[in-house]
Amino acid sequence: MSERIEFLCSGFGGQGVIRTGQIAGQAAVEAGLHTSMLISHGTETRGGYVRSQVIISDDPIASPVVEHPDYFLALSQAAWDRFGGLCQPCSCVLHNPEKVTLPENTAVHKIAIPAEQEAANRFGDPLFANTLWIGIFSALLGPLITEVHFEKAIRMRTTRNIEENVAAFYHGRAFFDRLSGF
Repeated sequence: MSERIEFLCSGFGGQGVIRTGQIAGQAAVEAGLHTSMLISHGTETRGGYVRSQVIISDDPIASPVVEHPDYFLALSQAAWDRFGGLCQPCSCVLHNPEKVTLPENTAVHKIAIPAEQEAANRFGDPLFANTLWIGIFSALLGPLITEVHFEKAIRMRTTRNIEENVAAFYHGRAFFDRLSGF
């Protein structure tokens, strides 16, 4: 890989945006890749804007800024409205269609899953949606970063409900396998 992979995750405080970026970046490190992460957020303690930018490459990273995300996990409508313009036709946007509405003419690859509902149904808590999304993201990356790398990163970066988060990750991977068109 001579080009970099740009991953953008954005939503509101309390949705796990930063933890999602940390897990993606840690998994890349576990795979022996270069990675960088930038976070930004509003001044609110919870509920304000949050963004996590992760760059993954096998070459050193000159700039940690996501310019055109290859993968954008939009966890809120405000996140899409603010950063959707960075996406290109080759970008893959992951979102919950119950929370984020993409314009019909948006020329991106879309993965629309009611992840919070899926996590609540499967694990009894919608908070496991983020690790479900990480499972889907990992499946999109293919063999570049393996399940083992992601599981290790989840165990390193998660402080509570570790086994449930690992299970949600694998559920996300299995869920992705059932999607058509990818």
